[in-house]
Amino acid sequence: MTEQTNEALTRTLQGTVTSSKMEKTVTVLVERKVKHPLYGKYVLKSKKYHAHDELGCGEGDKVEIAETRPMSKTKSWVVTRVISKAEVL
Repeated sequence: MTEQTNEALTRTLQGTVTSSKMEKTVTVLVERKVKHPLYGKYVLKSKKYHAHDELGCGEGDKVEIAETRPMSKTKSWVVTRVISKAEVL
């Protein structure tokens, strides 16, 4: 049998930070396209996740989050890296 590491089994998602007002917690909006079962049109579905943030992300940043042990009632994801920072106008 081959040994698998925990990194290979953890789910990762990419999304946009919508709120960083909490201390060490950010809200990440993850959008995905799903094909409608009857009509075949692609529909944009979205879901918000609370993620633990040690990197200091701001609103509008594109981040990658990974599943981890539950840290609180709603927080079971952690920010692993910042893909791109938000543009400041």
